[in-house]
Amino acid sequence: MSRLNRKGSMLIKPNIIALITSSLIVFYIFSASRLILLHPHQTWIHNLDSSPKLRDFVVDHHNKPKQDEDTHLLLAKNTSSEPFPNTHHLPKPKLQLSSSTEKKVEMKKEIFHDKDVFNEEYKEMNRSLRIYVYPHKKDDPFANILLTVDDEPLGNYASESYFKKSLFKSHFITKDPKEADLFYLPFSITNMRNDKRVGVGGIQDFVKEYVDEISEKYPYWNRSGGADHFYVACHSIGRSSMEKAIRVKLNAIQVVCSSSYFLSGYVPHKDASIPQIWPRKGPSPTNAPSRRKKLAFFAGAMNSRLRENLVKTWNNDSEIMVHRGRMKTPYSEALLNSKYCIHAKGFEINTARIGDALYYGCVPVILADHYDLPYADILNWESFSVIVSSLDIQKLKQILQSIDYNHYVKLQNNVMRVKKHFLWNSFSKDFDIFHMVMYELWIRRSHLRHFY
Repeated sequence: MSRLNRKGSMLIKPNIIALITSSLIVFYIFSASRLILLHPHQTWIHNLDSSPKLRDFVVDHHNKPKQDEDTHLLLAKNTSSEPFPNTHHLPKPKLQLSSSTEKKVEMKKEIFHDKDVFNEEYKEMNRSLRIYVYPHKKDDPFANILLTVDDEPLGNYASESYFKKSLFKSHFITKDPKEADLFYLPFSITNMRNDKRVGVGGIQDFVKEYVDEISEKYPYWNRSGGADHFYVACHSIGRSSMEKAIRVKLNAIQVVCSSSYFLSGYVPHKDASIPQIWPRKGPSPTNAPSRRKKLAFFAGAMNSRLRENLVKTWNNDSEIMVHRGRMKTPYSEALLNSKYCIHAKGFEINTARIGDALYYGCVPVILADHYDLPYADILNWESFSVIVSSLDIQKLKQILQSIDYNHYVKLQNNVMRVKKHFLWNSFSKDFDIFHMVMYELWIRRSHLRHFY
């Protein structure tokens, strides 16, 4: 009996300890959950990368989309003219231009986030940045992929070729890898795609074999894991070209036109967005704001649900001009005669329409959620464009009409000031696309070489 009592007392003690421990755990979980509920933003902000662009994106998208979705669900369900039942706790529907929509069209005067910092850093970049290009001979079997070509770049993906030609002629090149801040992987995704020996199906193997070769032949890749290397690609197939060279995707700087936050392979504070530009020769034509009679314009292939929705919504409108496919009248005339020109996401998030709009002095309207816009950490896009959520297509006209004429003129004037940053030149000029992309590389450069 005494043995049983001892056994019982021995069992009671662990049970008491377990009960106390469980109570403490429950109390901790309850306290922590209250902190998260009371301060939902701080748990995000304090753990983000130091990049203000990434921080702003995450906080903005952490706070807003749920409200938008709730509001639009209510709009979809409520087809009567009666007020929404029990919606006093929700923000005002965007149909009434809620504060979040008004913020999108609020005038931001300055083109640069910080012009003084940019100018100072730009000068230093122009003076000291050095790039090492892995050497290849002209008789290399794949010289057309690894070296520049004599032809002038043309078409939708010209940015890739323009960058390489500009870099090879620039003062940024060094033949001494010890001086290099960055190492350029000179393969051309577009030329691989067009080369029958490689083709779309062989690009991933080509890239993998190329990286394997330079990592065996040279010490530079291995010492940083590729963190101080970069490549440039404008064709959308570029984003899947690194699947067999995973170290390139994870470590190297990817300078690409298809720069979407939504894609897992693109990291905004590591990678960079390069503008997709359709090359045009000569000075751009101009048309005064007062002579632009159409409110907005879009033309393009129906290769996304967003575009289909855009055209379906505004097809018969007298002020917003939308077209399926190619126009019978000149594309340039529509750009010159419109106040706002719509960049609508197609098969990819990027198109040449932003460059087209800026070239013809038209204020871009960005309809492409999750687009890491070119130079977003340098330029204040709200000072020369209007960014609209894809959820707001049906309210597009109301949003644009809410921008008063003086505000529009300021936006258009800023377009004229910023367009030089979206131009390629046969011989690069200060602050053109080439130099702006070089600056993007400069602020992403690795400092590892100082420890070699």
